[in-house]
Amino acid sequence: MTGYVIGIDGGGTSCRAALADESGRVLGRGKSGASNILTDPDIALKHIAEAAELAFDEAGLKPDLSAASAILGLAGNNVGDAVGYVRARLPFKTAEIVSDGVIALQGAIGDEDGAIGIVGTGTVYIIRSQGQFKSIAGWGFQVSDLGSGARVGQLALQETLLAFDNIRPMTPFCEAILAEFDGNPELIVDFARLAKPGEFGRYTPKVFEFAGRDDETALRILRFGAGGVDEALDAVHVVTGGKGRLCLLGGLAPLYPPYLAERHRTRLSEPRADALTGAVELAAKAYGGKAKVRA
Repeated sequence: MTGYVIGIDGGGTSCRAALADESGRVLGRGKSGASNILTDPDIALKHIAEAAELAFDEAGLKPDLSAASAILGLAGNNVGDAVGYVRARLPFKTAEIVSDGVIALQGAIGDEDGAIGIVGTGTVYIIRSQGQFKSIAGWGFQVSDLGSGARVGQLALQETLLAFDNIRPMTPFCEAILAEFDGNPELIVDFARLAKPGEFGRYTPKVFEFAGRDDETALRILRFGAGGVDEALDAVHVVTGGKGRLCLLGGLAPLYPPYLAERHRTRLSEPRADALTGAVELAAKAYGGKAKVRA
């Protein structure tokens, strides 16, 4: 086979693409807007094409998406209607849609067995064991995602209201959160009633900031959040038997380790590469017969 392969890392904030030759050598990269196929599949398709075209441009090539085969790591890949709609309209010669967790796993640990925990606005844990994939958690903010930025941010507001009502101590952290709502707890309730996960997550950095100052409330929130991550990692350990690389990814990955149980802290290692690299590697393996990506 001759031609190009493309890796796509598509999420709710941006879409990244990397163009490679069939040996896996990256030729160019591109980035565009949000590509959440559940929120707006048509906008996602537009941004997927834009990112891929920009990758051709950076490579000094005339964009020809119909000459490229692609692996797309997209959130929401387990929703059949959305995937079917998008797959039928993709501009590539051949394409496969996989989980964004799968490309993150490939990037982080390569072809070996192991696991990743993606700890950001949401949480999900992806395992490869004896060539089989398994995911743990990641069922969404409302019923899952313990320790996620959304859950921690929600707890920040909850604890502030408990302090306002003198059920728990009013600490500097609670005072800081309350000040953001002009000291009016009713504004917190109005916000929380309609807030989306990412909006709750905006308060999570402040939790870590005040925990670093030994604030009682912030530490209590983080102990609860870290406990949820620890429990999920225990479940991962049962599947992997403690074998293979274990990596934390996502916005909270560099912040959580000091609060995790020692049994997990000592197992963590740095990811070998990012999710986009993983997508290109999978594309090269599927369509070019190569597993390694060369910059």
